[in-house]
Amino acid sequence: MAIGMHGTGSSRSGALGPDLDRDGVAKAYGRWAPVYDLVFGPVFAQGRTLAAAAAEQVGGRILEVGVGTGLSLPAYRRALSIVGIDISAPMLEKARQRVARLGLRNVERLAVMDAEHLDFPDAFFDVIVAQYVVTAVPNPEAALDEFARVLRPGGEIVITTRIGAENGLRRTIEHALAPITSRLGWRTEFAWNRYAAWAAGAPVEIVERRALPPLGHFSLVRLRKHDA
Repeated sequence: MAIGMHGTGSSRSGALGPDLDRDGVAKAYGRWAPVYDLVFGPVFAQGRTLAAAAAEQVGGRILEVGVGTGLSLPAYRRALSIVGIDISAPMLEKARQRVARLGLRNVERLAVMDAEHLDFPDAFFDVIVAQYVVTAVPNPEAALDEFARVLRPGGEIVITTRIGAENGLRRTIEHALAPITSRLGWRTEFAWNRYAAWAAGAPVEIVERRALPPLGHFSLVRLRKHDA
């Protein structure tokens, strides 16, 4: 669950510029690697299962962005072909160990890569899965642009993500915590309107937004790329 880089983002991001940087995110998740499964494994277990199930409805070749330690890899059917990328080499080393230990031969490749500059051709994947990643990249709209570029027409982007509050006490707390959470490698205050604004200008449609535990602060979001 870590991926990103320096930059100014896509042209649609406007004033919503980066408050994270690539090296900081990579270092943060490098520090998380030894304890990531213990700390985040149970918390995000249902989200991982539901994201894999949504991806399987489309099938084909799947790119998991921010694959981390590979916690979600066993959830995919062995008939599917999986490519996993992450910005953190220590996290990916854990993922490689998991793949070897479980004999996950459907995992084609695990590679260190930047979500904002994917090293794949256009329309290469049937599904892009990004679990708890979008709020951890410096320029989320730039990463979403890349997801849409490498996705085939008719394919889906499956995102699990924290949705920030639009108003009220929770919004105030999230903004107050932002300087701390950015050092840990993610944002707390990422609002739904950023996804909606991006989708309005991208070749995609939002087909599902489903609340996830804990407390409904997380959501599963599915976006389908236009056929034309």
